[in-house]
Amino acid sequence: MFDRLQAVEDRYERLNELLSDPDIVSDSKKLAQFSKEQSDIQETVTVYREYKSIKEQIEETKELIEIEEDAEMKEMEQEELKELDAQIPALEEKMKVLLIPKDPNDGKNIIMEIRGAAGGDEAALFANSLFRMYSKYAETQGWKTEIVSANPTELGGYKEIVIMISGSDVYSKLKYENGAHRVQRVPETESQGRVHTSTATVVVMPEAAEVELDLQDKDIRVDIYHASGAGGQHVNKTASAVRMTHIPTGVVVAMQDERSQLKNREKAMKILRARVYDKLQQEEQSKYDAERKSAVGTGDRSERIRTYNYPQNRVTDHRIGLTIQKLDQIIDGKLEDVIDALIMEEQAQKLDALNEQRF
Repeated sequence: MFDRLQAVEDRYERLNELLSDPDIVSDSKKLAQFSKEQSDIQETVTVYREYKSIKEQIEETKELIEIEEDAEMKEMEQEELKELDAQIPALEEKMKVLLIPKDPNDGKNIIMEIRGAAGGDEAALFANSLFRMYSKYAETQGWKTEIVSANPTELGGYKEIVIMISGSDVYSKLKYENGAHRVQRVPETESQGRVHTSTATVVVMPEAAEVELDLQDKDIRVDIYHASGAGGQHVNKTASAVRMTHIPTGVVVAMQDERSQLKNREKAMKILRARVYDKLQQEEQSKYDAERKSAVGTGDRSERIRTYNYPQNRVTDHRIGLTIQKLDQIIDGKLEDVIDALIMEEQAQKLDALNEQRF
């Protein structure tokens, strides 16, 4: 544990040196990279230094008590020692939290794909409900939501909708939404008033920058075709729709929402980059059994993670056994209670792993 803390402090000092180097200062990319890295570990270093300072004061106070002959002074020093000792447990717990491995994608924007699954028209309507829920939650966080592509149904639902959410630490809060979401409610099309069960799937992918994932032109096949509307209705006389295939991974993206081929290319490339990056990350995650067994997973997209029961106004997250009787508020974008609980559960699991290590 302390070896890791010392390594972080050593790295902090090295970053100080690098940020004073004229060659680094003149390179904006490296300057931004090292500045961010230093900022990310600054609190850990500050707390660790405070801990070391108090430990030194404890040792010095113990030495003074050993040689002190005046009874009154000895008593004062013993009281000071108690106060110093009392600070150690809190600092140790804080250092453990700060040493919890951070997901390098936490600060990124996301691309979210919502699809109606089992349940036909009702599943598509539920997909729209989820889209609205995430959009409203994004508003409360000061994030920006943009529809990248959409495949609407006649009843106002979505067979599929792809959105980009941009802002501060978007992935850190929405990464837990991966999986199958189940709804139990009376559909608008149900004349008998019977409760139906439908599902929609959500995929959350961190936006990948070009510097993180260099997609080679030779690895991408691009097909151009005429865009068409529902039922094959022709909506564009020019060949503006784009289909991109990343040959090494088999990932395919089709885009026809824009009339401009160039804009469709840009959108398709953005989604392709995110999907390939996500696929490679998923494959890497699958190598670590401990992570896959975590109660708060972000990997298994087929997992049923949550149920929205309208008759009982209840939302249940099955991964952590959380049940909240506030469906009306949650579906309106007030997701804080659910997301905070998921974050706390994951932190608790990681803290348990750290607690197994000896100081």
